[in-house]
Amino acid sequence: MGKIVAFLAGLLFGAGLLLSGLANPEKVLGFLDLAGAWDPSLALVMVAAIGAGMPFFSWARRHDRALLGGIMQLPKRRDLDGQLVGGSLLFGVGWGIAGVCPGPALVTLAAGYWQGALFCLAMLVGMGLHAAYEWQRDAKRKPA
Repeated sequence: MGKIVAFLAGLLFGAGLLLSGLANPEKVLGFLDLAGAWDPSLALVMVAAIGAGMPFFSWARRHDRALLGGIMQLPKRRDLDGQLVGGSLLFGVGWGIAGVCPGPALVTLAAGYWQGALFCLAMLVGMGLHAAYEWQRDAKRKPA
């Protein structure tokens, strides 16, 4: 049952990205271009998404179990570290250059666009490089 709900939630999320324009790099870049021909329509989408999500996050903070009975796994950490700041900067720069982030990239990949495949390939390479870096860093920290 949980996998069906996750699949349906993913379909709903992808449909939302398509309908809102967040899967369209030109629209995203127009939204991010504050000094040029700024397109504020995505700000309305974001405000609506935050407004729609707030009651659910509020509910989640007050409960130990999800609606389908699974354990609620909300993040506990609230501090900022170099990895979080660096990852956020990398995400923002990539989004500003390409107009695409991982969610919309998966939508464009599923729609059959080569740009989505290229982005997802680059994302997987980046994830692999990060995993290799962490593995090597952790290996150096272990006592011999």
